[in-house]
Amino acid sequence: MTELEEARSKINEIDTKMAELFEERMNLVVQVANYKKKNGMQVFDSSREKQVIERCVQYIKNIDLQPYYVSFIQDLMDISKKYQHKLLEGAKIAYSGIEGAFANIAAKKIFPDGVLISYSDFESAYESVENGECDVAVLPIENSYAGEVGQVNDLMFTGKLYVNGIYGLPVTQNLLAVKGANLSDIKTVISHPQALDQCQKYIKEHGWVIKNASNTARAAKEVADLGDKSLAAIASSETAELYGLDVLAPHINENTSNTTRFAVFSKVKEEIINTEDFSTFIMMFVVKNESGSLVKVLNIISDFGFNMRVVRSRPLKDSQWEYYFYVEAEGKLSSEQTQKMLNEVSEKCRMLKVLGSYTLNKNI
Repeated sequence: MTELEEARSKINEIDTKMAELFEERMNLVVQVANYKKKNGMQVFDSSREKQVIERCVQYIKNIDLQPYYVSFIQDLMDISKKYQHKLLEGAKIAYSGIEGAFANIAAKKIFPDGVLISYSDFESAYESVENGECDVAVLPIENSYAGEVGQVNDLMFTGKLYVNGIYGLPVTQNLLAVKGANLSDIKTVISHPQALDQCQKYIKEHGWVIKNASNTARAAKEVADLGDKSLAAIASSETAELYGLDVLAPHINENTSNTTRFAVFSKVKEEIINTEDFSTFIMMFVVKNESGSLVKVLNIISDFGFNMRVVRSRPLKDSQWEYYFYVEAEGKLSSEQTQKMLNEVSEKCRMLKVLGSYTLNKNI
């Protein structure tokens, strides 16, 4: 056997072992895909991929080979993602609104392989996951300009679902009208109240009458259906394309950094999802009716070293002039420090609910 033949023979042996390991790895990918589907998690996670590459490249002692190995691992992960996308086809994703609504756009970006199912309101979309009609729900929880979405916050407090992801969707509002209409033709604008609020300066400058709609996409559809040149909608550019409208004026929202945060809700029975990448957790609580009880709870969270990124209150629906509190804090939910903090907080509260974890600053 020549030197070349010997090398090729050994390569064949290695390739056989690699094929076996590849199949074993892809079988585990099936488990990962099923887990992500059950818990409403995205296929692609850039921070996770970076960690894998940084860890794996350390195993290669030959520095000259390291960049080649990085390419090899990246290609392997790309294959894994393609397989996961195939496995996740058909997952049912609930959202509130119609096609073209910002929730529809967000759901499509987060779950490109899912079957998007429209519901008329937040509660119906949320309940579809609770009763098993859908796998996950994508609902807005906060806008950087208009603030929290109170109804969804209340569903988080009273419902049974967990949050396993929060994603920011940059919102650009546009003035849409039927084809052939000019800016001078417009007399009335229709949209969701938050969208109207985000564009109030522009609306006032033109002296238009406003009309509320349940969401921006429905507003665009109404303009398209009526065919009235004096009526315009405020909505996304995607909606204009969908309903055959012209964009008379782009980017009319006052705040150019306008972003809506969408939460992914899933039905989790016995565990709170907490991967190494999840850096922020969400908790809700009702304090005891005692002097200084809220301050004591917030001091406990602070004393344990947790940075509270979000703190807000909402009225309890069944108890007049009482409130529940919503907190997002940076930290690992599974850490011993977090568990100790939660135990101490629970002693000061009438009710404590941990909603889950998510990776900070994820935009779609």
